[in-house]
Amino acid sequence: MNYFNLPASTIVNRFVPKNAFDEFINSKQKKKFADVIDKITWLNKLSKETINLTGNETSEVQIFEVRLKEAVYPKDLLDIIDKAIPYQIVFVLSYKEVALISTSKKHHHPLNEDKAVVDWSFSTTWFNSSDNNYQFNLKISIDFVYADFCSQLSNYAREQKDLSDLIEYDKKIKELKTRISAMQSAIKNEKQFNRKVELNLQLNQARRKLSELLNLDTNDLTVQGSIS
Repeated sequence: MNYFNLPASTIVNRFVPKNAFDEFINSKQKKKFADVIDKITWLNKLSKETINLTGNETSEVQIFEVRLKEAVYPKDLLDIIDKAIPYQIVFVLSYKEVALISTSKKHHHPLNEDKAVVDWSFSTTWFNSSDNNYQFNLKISIDFVYADFCSQLSNYAREQKDLSDLIEYDKKIKELKTRISAMQSAIKNEKQFNRKVELNLQLNQARRKLSELLNLDTNDLTVQGSIS
């Protein structure tokens, strides 16, 4: 399936056997590969040869469809595939009529050029496969193409198109949301009034920082469900 309406020159459409990753996994992970993943297909390859674009940080982007046996997000299994293949991979997870897209920025392992180290991941929520609005903008460079696609997947991205800036922005927001969630729980369980007041002040300060990053009104962040 051509999820992203990419040029015919990029199409690979090659089956990838699950046992290709046996040397990177233990017996428990091997069982999970068998239980969770139905089929892996290498769909497309974005490179100088296929789209006539080059990149400094990103030389190639591979697109894999991972057909699942249930609608789960097996991040640990994707990390194994990512570490085994030293190119950026965009995963399209599919189950019946729904899909989820995930990709991870990574770099070569310092001691083994044939392996990779995952730096940061971006992913969508589940959506109807026929309603895919994510597309590759094939222009400027492969660096731009990949960074722009990651920006689409990010829940928080605004104008950040440089990948390192995007990751830093993403990290700050996720760290603030984690801190806010922890403080909300602490306030709920705190018995001492003075300590509760202190935690509320810290919570409001964190909310203000988050609203500034997201360009939202602070009032939009007062409901616990909106920042979970």
